[in-house]
Amino acid sequence: MNKLIKIFLSTLFLLCLLDMPYGYFQLVRYLAMAIFGYLAYESYKQNHEKEVILYIALGILFQPIFKIALGRTIWNLVDVIVAIFLIYSVIKTNKSNEN
Repeated sequence: MNKLIKIFLSTLFLLCLLDMPYGYFQLVRYLAMAIFGYLAYESYKQNHEKEVILYIALGILFQPIFKIALGRTIWNLVDVIVAIFLIYSVIKTNKSNEN
């Protein structure tokens, strides 16, 4: 389930690179905050402390209440980096499950 959620969120982040309406970016912020909160909780249950901290930090970065103004270019870079990280974590999980 976590794999599908990460792939879904990665796709949303990569779609942010396109010329989307402002409401889309707001929706992505709410979904990202909720999903990163969920991933932090799941990581906490598995005693992955570093992942918990990372997901909480990402949840704070993307939260929609107190917006962090980084500019479109930097946000696009952040979206790509986070999407790559999420996809990498899915691949890493798949490889560790194979062993």
